[in-house]
Amino acid sequence: MKKLLFATTALAIAVSGSAPAFAEFSSRNIRVSNGINADHPVGNGIKAMQECLDQKSGGKLKLTAFWGGALGGDLQATQALRSGVQEAVVTSSSPLVGIIPALGVFDLPFLFASPAEAYKVLDGKFGDSMNQKLDAAGLVNLAYWENGFRNLSNSQHPVTKWEDFSGLKVRVMQNNIFLDTFQNLGANATPMAFGEVYSALETKAIDAQENPYVTIDTSKFFEVQKYITETNHAYTPFLFLFSKAIFNTYAPEEQAALRECAVVGRDVERQVIADLNKKSLEKIKAAGLEVNQLSPEEQTRIREKSMVVYEKHKAQIGADVVDGILAELKTIRGN
Repeated sequence: MKKLLFATTALAIAVSGSAPAFAEFSSRNIRVSNGINADHPVGNGIKAMQECLDQKSGGKLKLTAFWGGALGGDLQATQALRSGVQEAVVTSSSPLVGIIPALGVFDLPFLFASPAEAYKVLDGKFGDSMNQKLDAAGLVNLAYWENGFRNLSNSQHPVTKWEDFSGLKVRVMQNNIFLDTFQNLGANATPMAFGEVYSALETKAIDAQENPYVTIDTSKFFEVQKYITETNHAYTPFLFLFSKAIFNTYAPEEQAALRECAVVGRDVERQVIADLNKKSLEKIKAAGLEVNQLSPEEQTRIREKSMVVYEKHKAQIGADVVDGILAELKTIRGN
């Protein structure tokens, strides 16, 4: 009987001891909008984030992901967050430039030399300063996730220096900074819908296109191209945004759990993208394409050549923002 009483008492203490850990958590269904599909690495990040939230909230905080723009495009979803009618969205920075012009800094060409460099900036003081601008617009950025570097493919010749861009007819997104970037390098920048790119490459209507390795692989662009250059010319992050109006109604413990678990999801998602990029690059090489990288010296040359684009868009983005990120990168690079 004493043993039974002792066991019962111990169980009661254990339960009462664990209860406060979840006492401040309410049962919540958090809708997360995504423009991409569930098989994108963001899906791996959402899964890891949910597992983290399950542990921290005792299963009370639930993420419900809506893929492929089911809740509207990224801009539409972001406006819903600002209005307080939707909880969260994972979106690229580019569609939000109309709301927060400073985000255009991430569209600037040849900004980051490597993923590690990008992470230092995004996860550091500069990223925090951008989060403050998002906060002022009614958005809480829980973490910077991975979208990935864009690289150049073409059917004409290897591109090893900026002069090799001259005359190439390159498909680009309808983005003024992208247009200016390639025109400045001497290329014929051609805006075109993504769905038209493969046939345009196949018929030689265009010579080149630029996308992450995974996109070049899954879209089978390697079938109609001969050369790949790891230009790393553009890196636009994903942001895991939360409605500030809704976030502010949550308990501090809930807010902390969302921030911490978004970082857990970020790290998983970044690693999955890195692994997929390696696999896609190997597949591209196996298809017979010639792959090369820009030398460190050429990276410096091409970045200097591109400074005219920075200057052109500096006023719109914000001189303090452009100068701030360049100063931080200078410190990171030790020059």
